[in-house]
Amino acid sequence: MQLRASTNPNRVARHLFDGLPDRYDLLAEVLSLGQNRRWRRALVDRIVPAAPARVLDVATGTAGVALQLSERTDAFVAGLDLTESMLRRGRANVAASAMDGRIELLAGRAEEVPFPDAAFDGVTFTYLLRYVADPAATLRELTRVLKPGAPMASLDFLVPRNASWRGLWWLYTRLVLPVAAAVGGRDWIAVGRFLGPNISGHYRRYPLEWTVQAWRDAGMIDVGVREMSLGGGLVMWGTKSRA
Repeated sequence: MQLRASTNPNRVARHLFDGLPDRYDLLAEVLSLGQNRRWRRALVDRIVPAAPARVLDVATGTAGVALQLSERTDAFVAGLDLTESMLRRGRANVAASAMDGRIELLAGRAEEVPFPDAAFDGVTFTYLLRYVADPAATLRELTRVLKPGAPMASLDFLVPRNASWRGLWWLYTRLVLPVAAAVGGRDWIAVGRFLGPNISGHYRRYPLEWTVQAWRDAGMIDVGVREMSLGGGLVMWGTKSRA
């Protein structure tokens, strides 16, 4: 499977994740050096205090964040994802939990969320903006379905800003990650080769400061950033303006 940054971002996401669901959760932990679970928890921490009744989880994948939202709040969670195979695995995970009456997973695009304005008390999204053609427009669309005064939070990879850690991150993503991913099979090898250059390229085009401003331009206030795991992970959050 050949993946290139110039390809349509939605198509890249579908190709990238279509063959991954069976081992996604385990390998996501292994390849993130055990940090993925910690990052998800930090993401959900930003939603829990609002005690939401309805939350939208975008790029829900195998429903890891959706399940944690249901466990830690009383919310009904709608999970949205592009990839049918990931959704099938997510539905199996939900069915195996005690939360299957409070989570609904459906196919859809973050650029065109199939819900009306101000439909949710919280929005989360993970590893998303690298797979859309227009991150600013996508942020506006996600803000549209959020109620005024409600929180939004996101999780993604980041390129460490410290030069020493950045060098180690580069070695890991370019050399170690492709080899380590091989335990997952052919599809994971493609992911291992793709992720490092994709993450670097995204932040060259859209630096962190740009992303913070894009959240504000979309109508979010009190935008916060937490760089995690020596700068390899990023949790962001904000509140939709009431104005």
